[in-house]
Amino acid sequence: QNYLDNFWPDLKAAHELFDAILQARRERESESQENNGKEYPEHLPVEVLETGIKSGRYIQGTLNVNKHRAQLEAFVRLQGFGSKETG
Repeated sequence: QNYLDNFWPDLKAAHELFDAILQARRERESESQENNGKEYPEHLPVEVLETGIKSGRYIQGTLNVNKHRAQLEAFVRLQGFGSKETG
């Protein structure tokens, strides 16, 4: 803001862009606070997910996405399956 005010006081488009970016940032921070610091809101309530996992309706694991083909290739690694850990 200071840079624009000091060096480009008459450049209206730059000031408008800065204001728009600042507003978007404030809205994102507000949404993040509403979602307990999470960038995206949860799709289902935690209670529903926990019940679904216990009943076998849902699975829990780690999502792995191919960084070179992210839109085409991903899989979920289930906990306890396919790992080198022995119990």
